[in-house]
Order: sequence, then C-alpha cells, then structure tokens
Amino acid sequence: MNELLSQQEIDALLTAISTGDSDEERGSELPSEPQRQVKIYDFKRPDKFSKDQIRTLQMMHEAFARLTTTSLSAQLRTLVHVHVASVDQLTYEEFIRSIPSPTTLAVINMDPLKGSSILEIDPSITFTIIDRLFGGSGEATKMNRELTDIEMSVIEGIVVRILGNLRESWSNVIDLRPRLGNIETNPQFAQIVPPNDMVVLITLETKVGDVEGMTNFCIPYITIEPIISKLSAQYWYSSIRKGATRENFNILKDRLSEMLVDVIAQLGNVEVTMRDVIALQEGDIIKLPSTKVTDTLTLKVGNKQKFYCRPGVIGKRIAVQIERPIEDAEQNIFDEFAEGEENE
Repeated sequence: MNELLSQQEIDALLTAISTGDSDEERGSELPSEPQRQVKIYDFKRPDKFSKDQIRTLQMMHEAFARLTTTSLSAQLRTLVHVHVASVDQLTYEEFIRSIPSPTTLAVINMDPLKGSSILEIDPSITFTIIDRLFGGSGEATKMNRELTDIEMSVIEGIVVRILGNLRESWSNVIDLRPRLGNIETNPQFAQIVPPNDMVVLITLETKVGDVEGMTNFCIPYITIEPIISKLSAQYWYSSIRKGATRENFNILKDRLSEMLVDVIAQLGNVEVTMRDVIALQEGDIIKLPSTKVTDTLTLKVGNKQKFYCRPGVIGKRIAVQIERPIEDAEQNIFDEFAEGEENE
C-alpha cells in the first residue's frame, strides 16, 4: 500500500535535512539499550578442546620438556634447554602451512590410540644436533636441504630417545607406546588427517648451545578423542597422587632391577697414618685384626650393612656365602657406629 506525503510533511523533512536535525540524531538522545556480548564463532574452525584440557596438555608437556632437556644435554654433551612456548588448537592445514620446507617431520604412531601425530624439528636445531653428534662444535648453520641417509639415521635415534620421554610424561593419563613410523622432509607428504580436521599444537622453544629454534608436536583431535575426558587437571593430579598402581610398580621394579650397586664383604679395618699410605708399594702387607676363616663377616650393599656372610671359594674364585640378613635393631647399631667414625 503506497502512502503519499503531504506538502507539510515534505517541508518538515527538508527543514530537518537542512538543519541537520535528523531522526537518527534525535534517536541518539534516547537512553541506549545495553549492548550484548557477542562472541565470534568460526564454524570452519570449531573449538574441540576446552581451556582445562589445553592447560592439562601444557602441564603434561612441561614434564616432557624437562625430561627432554636432561636427556639431550647428556647425549649431546652441551647445554640444551627445552620449554613449552604455547599450546594452541588449529586446523591441520594451518599447521602444515606454518612450517618450513624442507624440515624434519617425524610421523609418530600413538599406540594404543588410533592414528598418528607429528613431531617437527626446526632445520637449525636438526643440523646443530647432527653437527654435535659428528664431533663438531654445534655452531649455527643456514642449511636448507634434505637430510642424507646417514643424517636421517642419526635423527631417527634422537627421535626414538625423545619418544621415551613422551611416554613417561603421558603415563599418568594413559600407557602410551609411541613408535617412530617414518621421517619426511616435505610437509605435503605428511598428510595424517584431512586438512580441515582440528589438531592441538604444542610448540616447544628449543635451544642447543647458542642455537635456538622451534620444535612442534602436532596431535589430531581424532587421535586423542578416546581419552579426552582424562585431559583434566583434576584427573591428572589425582593420578599423580595415586602413584602406587600395579603398572607404575612394575615399571619402577624393572628400572631398579637394572641398577648397578656395589656389594662389599668387609674382612676388617685398620687405621694407618697418611705417611704409611703414601709409602705403600706393590707387595706390601697390611695386617688386619685377627679374623678366623670361620668368623662371620658383614656384607655391605652400597654403604649399608645388610647381611651376615662367611668367606670361601667357588672353584678358583673367592666368594662369600650369605647366612642371614641383619635385623633392624642391629642395623641401627651399625649406623650409629658408622656415624661415630665419620664424626671422629
């Protein structure tokens, strides 16, 4: 339905335009309505991880960074520092576009989880590690090439060592058994998930000697979806407090069984002057307090008296036969005696 304006209404509009007194300006004088807080949501990049889950992943990989710092420092015999710079969620395509080419891309099988993840090491860090292991000083280089077969083998060893740290840092959430699948240098050949799939990217600032670079650990959402409910700070801390699970006990038992300790059968002790020690030569005899063959000796494990034993031989080897363990009360007497000797 068309409405015609009267001449009076037309004159009023022309007057309002000429004076600048428009309806918009008059409307602005009215009390404004409270503005609503609008959050922009991109349906192409849906958030898969909550803030709590991101924070838990950061804490887990801070432990991973500390373990990697220690292991690489020992292996490269130089100062290595690794720490978590950021934890972000983005699409896999964005991750692939953000890394250089060529680079070092290790495809990791995340058993028992389905799927794979990617560990990307900056080329500057890669060539510095290779230089150190080949006997160099580990100075910064600006090489931009693919790895040779020998260099590839060296980096595989480094990645395998790093994966051991990854398993330990995830142990409170899942018994992860990461395995190195293959190493690629071109990001386009490492398509582990569709480009639009969401991933979590843990960026680690890595410093080897004076050379700095980034190490990225990319985990697709679909890979860790089965354990997403466990990625909470509450679950993580409760798992740490429990600690004494059968699985952790067996792991601790296996590690302790491989440790080397000193076992010493003490025949006796005697005090000598420093002058006599300096004058000792091959063939000299030190007379100990009288000890019979049938006397019971003490067997020390480390620096603790632990067992009673008797001396003897097996074939052509000198040996001792353990008779019984030292009881706690007797152990306390030995400890007090040892402390007294140290104080003297």
